[in-house]
Amino acid sequence: MQNTLAEMYTEDYHRWLTANAEAIRWGQLSDIDTEHIAEELEAMSKRERRELISRLTVLLAHLLKWEFQPAQRSRSWRNTLTVQRGELTDLLEDSPSLRAELEQYIERAYTRAGLLAEDETGLAATAFPLECPYALEEILDPAFFP
Repeated sequence: MQNTLAEMYTEDYHRWLTANAEAIRWGQLSDIDTEHIAEELEAMSKRERRELISRLTVLLAHLLKWEFQPAQRSRSWRNTLTVQRGELTDLLEDSPSLRAELEQYIERAYTRAGLLAEDETGLAATAFPLECPYALEEILDPAFFP
């Protein structure tokens, strides 16, 4: 069945998923496609990290916009801050180990956020701090609006 499951991976992904799940449930561990399962698990982990960085980027961009363009503040910006914080909180609750990695991704996300804020506000890059001016606690704090 190993060859069959390995072949299924490229031919019918959905069928491959269900067949491997069934083999695991029935304790037929010698039948599962371990190589592709390991690849898929690693890919899932990378997707979680990418989502974390993406949400952090949007959140940081909106914090910058909020702080550096006070005349343009809107309910939409506030809602984006609220939603992104909520989604980040949910992501960290579902995968608590990501919290330990969050600090290291702030600068990467901040660099992207600066570019996004620059593009969306029309302000020069020099209008924004070179390094993230917000502490992690502030970034995640639903009451923090700089």
